[in-house]
Amino acid sequence: MYLGSVAIAYFVTGVLLMLGLGAVLPLVDDTVRAWGQGVLGAALVVGSYLIPGRNPGRTPGSLTMRSMVLLGLGTWLFEFATAVPYFAAIGIMTMAGLSAVQWSPLLGAYVTIMVIPGVVLLLAWAALDDRTRERFERWRTRLSSGSRTTLSWIVGIAGVLLLLDALPDQITITM
Repeated sequence: MYLGSVAIAYFVTGVLLMLGLGAVLPLVDDTVRAWGQGVLGAALVVGSYLIPGRNPGRTPGSLTMRSMVLLGLGTWLFEFATAVPYFAAIGIMTMAGLSAVQWSPLLGAYVTIMVIPGVVLLLAWAALDDRTRERFERWRTRLSSGSRTTLSWIVGIAGVLLLLDALPDQITITM
């Protein structure tokens, strides 16, 4: 479910960009954009303090469908700023003047290739269940030991950066 939500989010974003969302966004008033960005930044800063700690009663196998979809969408949100190759591919398809019949399979193939490493890991875990369970458990433990604190810092820093960028040009912050 996690990989599916990431793939769908990227595909839908690509379709929106191919259909002209990129041409509409510059028309949004700078004040509206700044306020929206500021609200998002403030929400991220507040949210960074609300990230729950480890719940000892919940095991990785007990994750709900909702939590996996939300995790996938969160991943998409945080990765989207670094999706430069994805934007380049969309730009190339736009400049080539491809029709929807031509660019939609290309977009689907790009997104599929993007999630293949995760699918391969899932298939390896399913096929080699007993032989790899211990190794995957060690990796999970190592990765999750400080992940909540790290996530909290990343979300908070992203929020502060969004807030600072949303400030009007007349306000200068000196450090």
